[in-house]
Amino acid sequence: MPAERIWIAFYTMVRKEFVRILRIWSQTLLPPAVTTALYLIVFGTFIGSQLPPIHGVSYIAFIVPGLIMMTIITSSYSQGVFSMYFSKFTRTIEEILVSPTPNWVVISGFVGGGIMRGVLVGIVVLIISLFFAPIAIANVFVVALALLLTATLFSFAGLLNGMFAKSFDGVNLIPTFVLTPLTYLGGVFYSIEQFPPFWQQVSLLNPILYMVNAFRYGFLGTSDVPLWVCFSVLITLTVVMATITAYLFKKGIGIRN
Repeated sequence: MPAERIWIAFYTMVRKEFVRILRIWSQTLLPPAVTTALYLIVFGTFIGSQLPPIHGVSYIAFIVPGLIMMTIITSSYSQGVFSMYFSKFTRTIEEILVSPTPNWVVISGFVGGGIMRGVLVGIVVLIISLFFAPIAIANVFVVALALLLTATLFSFAGLLNGMFAKSFDGVNLIPTFVLTPLTYLGGVFYSIEQFPPFWQQVSLLNPILYMVNAFRYGFLGTSDVPLWVCFSVLITLTVVMATITAYLFKKGIGIRN
């Protein structure tokens, strides 16, 4: 397939996802904004004002990067899972698969949509956070890289969920019982240095902890985990998810009846 046609196919898929995100903005962009505002009011303003600083910054400034990362994770995942599931539900995925478009382009189109939604939501939440706490970015490169890798990882994860989901219950199963607990226990609202040694080691088993801390380092210049470890985990998980997705697409598992 010529490079020009590959670009057209990729652009068409990403544009479709982008238009869908904006068309249903009240479902894709508004809920994370409202939820984050409530978190900042309750945890940051009311409760946070009674708590001592963490790593030399106020509690509300400490949780802002974690809240942004939390919305990026859930938004990227939701975009991936719902895009794939509805493509199967409406059988549009079959039209894509019978076209000469390479599998990697199809996968990139779906993942590109998840990345876009994650970035858009992250920007919206960042703007809202400015009304509650002064925000400074210590390292723009670290922030951008952590955002991109995390959005990519969870776009792949959502895509896999959508491939195997047989109903709307299957779409919501992983986010409800796996993703949400891991996110809340991923260091968004606390530093693991506040835990006893045993629970610090247990917390290190949660992959989301590394994403939150990498993103927080980009903003505050501080992290509970060495930065190289955070990015090693992120890159490894992204490569693993991409490999699994490519294999399943090649075999038609979860996308062909």
